[in-house]
Amino acid sequence: MVIVGAGMAGVQTAVALREQGFTGTVTVIGAEPHQPYDRPPLSKAVLLGTAEGSAFDVDFEGLGIELVLGREVTGLRPADHELDTEAGPVPYDVLVVATGAEPVQLPGAEGVPGVHLLRTLDDAERLRPVLERQHDIVVVGAGWIGAEFATAAREAGCAVTVVEAADRPLAGALPAEVAAPMTAWYADSGAVLRTHARVARVEPGAVLLDDSTHVPAGAVVVGIGARPATRWLAGSGVELGAHGEVVADDRLRTSVPDVYAVGDCASFPSARYGERLLVHHWDNALQGPRTVAANIVGAATGAPPAVYDPVPYFWSEQFGRFVQYAGHHAAADRMVWRGDAEGPAWTVCWLLEGRLVALLAVGRPRDLAQGRRLIEAGTLMDAELLADPARPLKAAVA
Repeated sequence: MVIVGAGMAGVQTAVALREQGFTGTVTVIGAEPHQPYDRPPLSKAVLLGTAEGSAFDVDFEGLGIELVLGREVTGLRPADHELDTEAGPVPYDVLVVATGAEPVQLPGAEGVPGVHLLRTLDDAERLRPVLERQHDIVVVGAGWIGAEFATAAREAGCAVTVVEAADRPLAGALPAEVAAPMTAWYADSGAVLRTHARVARVEPGAVLLDDSTHVPAGAVVVGIGARPATRWLAGSGVELGAHGEVVADDRLRTSVPDVYAVGDCASFPSARYGERLLVHHWDNALQGPRTVAANIVGAATGAPPAVYDPVPYFWSEQFGRFVQYAGHHAAADRMVWRGDAEGPAWTVCWLLEGRLVALLAVGRPRDLAQGRRLIEAGTLMDAELLADPARPLKAAVA
């Protein structure tokens, strides 16, 4: 058993295999030299210097899991059941692709001094002294990672300007009316948010926008999205989707026999939502490995297949607010507000034919916990009762 990728999805697949009784060899190959670690603290505690790292609390030796770290995988040859790596070929019987996603760089900014990404432990360690020196910082992109980094930079006392090409923060994730109240969070924190702002180029000490505005920048942090880290699979026969992701089935099997894919690098068909989902969030990398392990073990024991169809979930801590989202709202036909979006705590619920399919909770973790269970159950809701923020969400069942 070989797992490519030593992040959350890869490590949890190895652990789940042992928990579910797999007794064969398990090898995890990671490109980074560091002990496998969790990523969410990178934009928080690690970045601010309140934690030195976020290594997983896993006894790899005790579980009989071999770690091969600091080794880049460069290709896959399914006909030979071999991986190509920079240190030579590695044979496998069953392979799990868990290589995650890589950040998208700002065009023209590759290799420019002072331009940073935030995805790895090394990225966070390079950025930590930037915050300590309280540079003027320009953040490109007002998505989840941009907001989280801006939050940390303001906590560190930096002057922060966030430039966003769209007309609002989180334009690719949330409808305009839901994202609109979040615009004020930037100003409340002391950060400047510039929308409809495209970067023309990065210059020494400044970012030039396409309207010829120069924004002072001691450092630039790019947060404009991520793409599946799958370029090493080119020519392997593994089917890739429109975003470069591995196209997996509902058991997280790829188009190639004996090869599975899990986490940020793979999409899967959701019967719950009637479409293929590509989920770049921590919870997906935690939950998917259990399905992969069950199907690998089940193939040998004859157990029924395990189907992967979760309610997607993620959270973000930004500007003093705890933001949580569950579900998938793309096909919803009704949106219901719970609470005042100008206040510190509110929730938005999305319904499809009366059933709760998604919700966004700002400072209302109880709504999220109850809503997630209602989404999983496909529960019919009474929209008028749902709109009352004083009523528990579970009390709005039709």
